[in-house]
Amino acid sequence: MLGAVDPHRAERVSANIKEELDELIGYEMSDPRVGNATVTEVLISPNFRLAIVRLALEGTVEERAATLEAISHAKQFLRHQLAERLQLFHTPDLQFEADLPAELGAKAEQILKRIKRGRPKPEKNPIS
Repeated sequence: MLGAVDPHRAERVSANIKEELDELIGYEMSDPRVGNATVTEVLISPNFRLAIVRLALEGTVEERAATLEAISHAKQFLRHQLAERLQLFHTPDLQFEADLPAELGAKAEQILKRIKRGRPKPEKNPIS
């Protein structure tokens, strides 16, 4: 069975990439622009060519933007390090994006639940 694909492979690769990137970004990058960033999630494409990396960033808006820019700038370094550490046949291209802050994530969950139940947000001053 040459064409068979392990259904859990994407999960394992994603978890390994998350673990390695979290260590690389948190402890091994020397760029002073990189603030406190934690890898929260890695989404990998079915063909393993692209990995979307979500980061929890701390600090002011400017500090978060600088951190994201610095990490994006170091994409080739990070990809090379992943290739050495994980020994994958093909190391996916990395795309970094900021994750929603916790308070916005909780609010988004509430909004999605209301939409699913078919209840819009009540208006404060309904027109009679």
